[in-house]
This record gives sequence, structure tokens and C-alpha cells, in this order.
Amino acid sequence: MKIRTIEEINNKIKDGEATVLTAEEVSKLVREGNKPKAEDVDVITTGTCGIMSGTAAIFHVPVAEPGAFKKAKSVLLNGVPGFPGPCPNEWLGSVDMIVYGTSHSIHGNRYGGGFLFKDIVSGKDIEVEVESTNGEKIKSTVNIEDIGTAQMIGTRLAFKNYNSFVNPTDKPVSSIFNAIDLEGPFKGFTFSGCGELNPLQNDPIMKTICAGSKVLLNGAEGYVIGRGTRSSDEKPNMMITADMKDMDTHYLGGFKTGAGPEVFDSVAAAIPVLDDEILKETFIQNKDIKLPVTDIRGRHNVLGFTDYDDVWGGADERPVYHPERCLNCDVCIVRERCPTGAYSDTLNTRRCFGCGMCAYSCPNAAFTMESGSVQFEIKDRSIELPIVCRQSDIKRARELVAELTKRIENGEFILNEC
Repeated sequence: MKIRTIEEINNKIKDGEATVLTAEEVSKLVREGNKPKAEDVDVITTGTCGIMSGTAAIFHVPVAEPGAFKKAKSVLLNGVPGFPGPCPNEWLGSVDMIVYGTSHSIHGNRYGGGFLFKDIVSGKDIEVEVESTNGEKIKSTVNIEDIGTAQMIGTRLAFKNYNSFVNPTDKPVSSIFNAIDLEGPFKGFTFSGCGELNPLQNDPIMKTICAGSKVLLNGAEGYVIGRGTRSSDEKPNMMITADMKDMDTHYLGGFKTGAGPEVFDSVAAAIPVLDDEILKETFIQNKDIKLPVTDIRGRHNVLGFTDYDDVWGGADERPVYHPERCLNCDVCIVRERCPTGAYSDTLNTRRCFGCGMCAYSCPNAAFTMESGSVQFEIKDRSIELPIVCRQSDIKRARELVAELTKRIENGEFILNEC
């Protein structure tokens, strides 16, 4: 039975009277035996942060004076390839292009689209190199103030549920699913997903988070276009777009993996509590969310199952750096492996992703972090593995959820009807 309408909820938001709970607050109440009632809650806020490979950006970038060249054949932004078009942009001196968050710089395998996007949003100067169809080479420098359009589109973001990965072989495997080559056999465990906080875990059939819904993408108000690529009833995800000029650099960036740089994003969505059925879906708890354990050589090969309570229960959000233990090694393995470049003599806690790679890697225990371990059954035997890399950041997810909650409570975020 319908309790209220979107319009009624929006009126309460505008009047500063809406009752908002985060998905984690709802799950905590349920664990304590205090299930909330639909008539007492107006909005549930949800969110996630992690590697989201389906991220791209559409740019309109000025390069030279009009008439300087006919049109672009190729373009590089800080060495990261863009794809000119689809408009020909003849004689305009500017280029429309699309850049993939997973593209790698031609200058090396440590910089790519995700790092570029963060640099653009932060206002840094970006080196542009264009080769025209006539063979001319034009170089210029731009920043976000110069770029006419900077629109991000996520083609498949915020899956309801993810896979986790192990290496059952005796040879290291290079993959996007770990910050470094994953050792085996069964030496470590890597995973993604924010469990009970994740948007579509709380709205699995996309009843309220659907085409036209307003969300936060990296801190900017954006919209759900519809279901993303590879979306299925079992594993739905969203296609989302937002203006990069409104984004917060804290919520997006590059993430180096064993197979090269990737991109991470943060998404937060609001669930309007229109009836009891919608609210009950948000009662989900980490212990109830299965996490398939798969072979890192192919996610189709499921070896066993764990759950999100195992991977997040009791885990630290961030490592602790102990500089007195640092022996200033000739080659710092932490500096080499840190996926976001958060460590260089000191630990930049804001840039840190909380992946756990530093604590796993440092031979001198200069970094400590409770990353936890998982236990699962495979072929009639029990296996316990340390969590060596988290490709989702629960801290950033919680921060963006808190931001969305604040905006709703302050009357600054009005919900859309699907």
C-alpha cells in the first residue's frame, strides 16, 4: 500500500521536514531488532565507490585559432589518447572527442584516463597534442575553464553485486582485478563492492533508482540514463551522466592495477520510501549478500562463496603509517605499488583509497591496517585467505552518502519521478 508520493516527499524536503536515513543506519536498526516503519522514513540514502571501468568523458577542447587546421586525426591529453568526433569540427580550431577512463598514456603504464579526469576536475593545466588529417601537429595547454564541454558518462556503474577473485594456479596472474599480479595458488583475495550500502542492493529491481532519477556522480548532480551495459536482472547496473565541472576531485581518480591504470568513481542515490515494499528491500544486511569467489583468469569460473560481512566486518577504513619503522629502502615497494599514488615519503590520507596494498606489501610493517580475511569451501576443503586488495572504498562511499543526506535535509536535492 502506498504511504506517500514523490511530490509529498519533495514538499517535506523543501520544508526541511524530511526524515532521511542512510542504508547502513537502516541495516543497523534491523540488526538490533528495531525495524523502521515506512510511515516514519521518507528517504533512504545509498552509495558506493570503486573501480568502474565503463567510465568515459566527452570533451570539446579548444586547440588553436579557427582555420589553423582542417580537422583532427588523433589527439592526446597528457599523453592519453582521445577519439575525435563524431562531429568533423572542420576549420574550427577545436575538437570534440571521447576519452576512456581506462585508456593508458603513450608515455607509460602508470598514468591513464582516470588520473587525467582527476587532473582536469582539479583545474590543472592539460597538455594537448593534435595531429590533423593533413599531417600538421598542434600543441596547446588547456584547463577545465577553457574546455567548453566536459560531460562524464558511466556506461555501467554501481553493479548490485560483484565478484571476488583468487588465483588457484602457481603462476602470478596480471589482471585489472588486483593492484599487482596476484600470486597463487590461493595466496590472496581481492574484491569490490560496498555491500549493504550499495544503491542497487537496496533497490534490486530498480523500482525507484531508474531512468530519470537524480543521483550524485563524483559529487555532481547527475541523472540515471537507464540500465548500463551488461546489466541483467541478477546483476543490474546503471548508466549515469553528470557535468565534470561540478565534480569534486576527492570522489574520482585513477587506480593502478596489475594490467595498467583504471578509473574509480563514487555514486550516491536516494530511495524515496513510497510504500512498505520499498522500505523492506533496504533491510538487507552484509551477511545476507553473497559474494562469489571466482578464478581471476575468468569471472565465469565460480570456486565458492563468501559474503560482505566477511570482507567488511571489523575492517579498517584506512591504514596507519608508522614513519619510525620506515627503513628508506632504495626501492620503496609501497611507493611503486600504491594504486592512487597516495604515498611519497608521507601518506596522503585524502588521496588514499584504503585498498590495503601498503600494509600487505611493506616488509618493515611501516603501514598497519586490519584488512581481514575470508574463509570459503572449495572441493570439500576449507580455505582461509588474507584480503590483499580492496577495489572499493567504503570511506569515500560513506562520505558521499553523508553529502547526499545533508543536501536532502537542507532542501538542496529534490527527487525526480521515474
